[in-house]
Amino acid sequence: MVLGAGHSRIAVAAESSVYWASGARILRDYLAPRGGTVIELDMRALAPTAVCDELVDNRATALLLLVGHPEPAVSIVKSVRRDQRLAEIMIGAPAGQPEFAEWATLLGDDGAAIPFLRYLPECLSPLGARVETALRERLAETPSFVAFEGYDTVAVLADVLRSNGADRARTAGSWPRVAVEGTRGQIQFSRTPGISVWQWAWTPIQVVDRDPAEPDRFRILHTG
Repeated sequence: MVLGAGHSRIAVAAESSVYWASGARILRDYLAPRGGTVIELDMRALAPTAVCDELVDNRATALLLLVGHPEPAVSIVKSVRRDQRLAEIMIGAPAGQPEFAEWATLLGDDGAAIPFLRYLPECLSPLGARVETALRERLAETPSFVAFEGYDTVAVLADVLRSNGADRARTAGSWPRVAVEGTRGQIQFSRTPGISVWQWAWTPIQVVDRDPAEPDRFRILHTG
């Protein structure tokens, strides 16, 4: 989506961790063969205001946030939004922080039009609809996709433990056979080449942002 929007010089503001380093590597491996350049900004060494100078100096047209929420993500967004040199830059948050209510509270209009990933289908399953109703009553707000992930995680673990007990070897060998109805569809696991863990590889994905005209409303930009 980033390349399709005409962005070939993509800056990644990343904190030091295995999680964020893996994200940056995946982006680099995907974008490089397609003509994209990834510029890594080490947030251990840069203050949020210094990020703006780096973006200008490196002629970046897109910035991806692989950092924690609320900080330094919120401060970076505020700095970039208020720098007139970067009025046209696209900001993305692949980790999904813009869905949190706190994001909207802290950033207001500055937090809109920042695409992010969320793992939801266009329509929830009947189970998903029931869980959404229960979560909405418990939370007094619309649940984020993370809430559905949490429910599905517990459902999978419960199924595995019912089938295998606490035996670690049996549990480790059971992942290829897992088939659990989740809130977002049937959950099964596979291994992707080059990745050593079992994953639900077919989870539904949306690219979403907060509507600039109505920041409490989400726009679905892409599904896959």
